[in-house]
Amino acid sequence: MLEPRSRARHLALAFATAGLLGLGTAASADTPQTSLRLAHVVNSDDTYHIAATRFQEILAERSDGAVSVEIFPNASLGDERTLLEGMQIGTVDMGVITNGPVANFVDEFSVFELPFLFPDAESAYQVLDGEIGQEILDKLEGVNLKGLAFAERGFRNITNSRNPISEPSDLDGLRLRVIENEVYVDTFRTLGANAVPMAWTETLTALQQGTIDGQENPINAIYAFNLAETQDYLTMTRHIYAPALFVMSLPKWNALPDEVQALVQEAAVEASAYAREQNAATEAEQLQALADAGMQIVDSPDLDAFRSAVAPVYERYGDQFGDYLPRIQQALE
Repeated sequence: MLEPRSRARHLALAFATAGLLGLGTAASADTPQTSLRLAHVVNSDDTYHIAATRFQEILAERSDGAVSVEIFPNASLGDERTLLEGMQIGTVDMGVITNGPVANFVDEFSVFELPFLFPDAESAYQVLDGEIGQEILDKLEGVNLKGLAFAERGFRNITNSRNPISEPSDLDGLRLRVIENEVYVDTFRTLGANAVPMAWTETLTALQQGTIDGQENPINAIYAFNLAETQDYLTMTRHIYAPALFVMSLPKWNALPDEVQALVQEAAVEASAYAREQNAATEAEQLQALADAGMQIVDSPDLDAFRSAVAPVYERYGDQFGDYLPRIQQALE
């Protein structure tokens, strides 16, 4: 977890990126009335909804009510792939979307899914908010999407109902839900799990029915969806840092006046920074609540063993991302 001073520094950096150190972009008296529909797949306790709500508030404040945002939570407009496909054809305006599904549309986003790539959140922010992150965000325009900012899902951890996990062998045969992304699937199959790619909209039912044993997600999602009801064990592997993205339909973005585009861009950056702050501030409290609910937490697994075990994933995928992996590794040195 970032120290308060580090979190504040990254928040300031995000604000500066969007020109937010002052009052930001001011709306003019004749700012066009604009309505946006923003969708995500999680509930109102989740960080995605916190980010979406902050985005909504910022736009209302800075446009004097001219730009309004209607939020559709709980996959009410479809799962993440469906939302992205809707954005491509202009039937969905925008969303807060997990990086993994976005990578199915632009391969380069999968570089961020490589296991144990980022040692801490500050390292991830350095890359995502810098030149590399912006280059990859811009590639979304090639598939009729507009990447606005990197928000946060966070460092992912393993939960399950079968047994405590302290080392890779404890995963053998575990039926584990993973994001529908080849790097995720291959990572956990390499670790010995029976990796089951599945949309989040189907996962809660599968956990309740016992058709899968576990899943992997950041603490904020494990807490928001009360997974202690179905999952007895939580292991703090922090195996992948998962960004989320504010993504917009490129046709919708192109139809916005320049003034509204500037407001939307700034609001997305600021709301993303706010979501990161909230994650950092609440993780310890959420972990304690999960423990109080009966989850057994393994907070010191053998991470060296996990890192060694996933080395073949780097061998298989490293060249797939062009020069992005060595550039990220160099930036982190």
